[in-house]
Amino acid sequence: MGVSLDGKLVVAISSRALFDFEQENKVFEQGQGPHKDQAYMRLQLDKLEQPALPGVAFSMVKKLLAFNDAQAQRVEVVILSRNDPVSGMRVFRSAQHYGLPIERGSFTRGQPPWRYLKPLHANLFLSTHLSDVRAALDAGVPAAQVYPHSAHASEAHPNEVRIAFDGDAVLFSDEAEQVYQAQGLAAFQQHEKNKASLPLSAGPFKPLLAALHRLQQEGTPAMRVRTALVTARSAPAHERAIRTLMDWHIEVDEAMFLGGLPKGEFLREFEPDFFFDDQTGHIEAASKHVPSGHVASGVSNPKSGETD
Repeated sequence: MGVSLDGKLVVAISSRALFDFEQENKVFEQGQGPHKDQAYMRLQLDKLEQPALPGVAFSMVKKLLAFNDAQAQRVEVVILSRNDPVSGMRVFRSAQHYGLPIERGSFTRGQPPWRYLKPLHANLFLSTHLSDVRAALDAGVPAAQVYPHSAHASEAHPNEVRIAFDGDAVLFSDEAEQVYQAQGLAAFQQHEKNKASLPLSAGPFKPLLAALHRLQQEGTPAMRVRTALVTARSAPAHERAIRTLMDWHIEVDEAMFLGGLPKGEFLREFEPDFFFDDQTGHIEAASKHVPSGHVASGVSNPKSGETD
């Protein structure tokens, strides 16, 4: 019988999101011409026996893999990287050094790797490349651009993977955000009050939250999931968000309705292993405190004039 990833939480991640390859990436960026990656490849090969340092998403990946035990393999992590196959050897060596049971990877030597998300049935894609993230979101896969200079996760919760989500345009559709941007706060509050009993449509990260909810319900003695909704909404607009989650039969452990207060310090206290938001301003502020990723979806992320 063939191998299958069905029923698993599948995380696809780039090598720069998992490991700190920022110095190596500078060498790549300095390359010239059609073979600009040659110096980078030589450097990675020279460092083959030197494990890379943990990257921004390392803590989340390590904790998610801890849900696997002798009874069940609940989580699969796959490297999906623009690296070349030679550099891929160092990625796998580094994973082995840290005891991460990562066995699968695709290395595309500069070509967009997102197209392999569909056969993986991925629940999440993390990359430092905005264009790959956008393409993944367009394909219906929860995806975020990792900010590689984000603060790393706290070590205070070794038996709990903590993940924080923004609401509108992340867990929920950007329907309400469109009202806010077009008509202002008062119109937004009234719109949400009027529609409090009408669930919001799903946003790009609902499938990931649902998968984490299932993982949390299965549970293991070694690890649990703790989730938080961290949103600029405030009363009375809070009710529609809560009722939407209830309609989905999905629970979150914490909900912060901040009414526009900066999210960074609240996230610092929650100490997530990762935070997802659709607005770059929120991510730039949060990344000073916690591992952060930009969800390039919704009205706040127009595609015209995009740069990568």
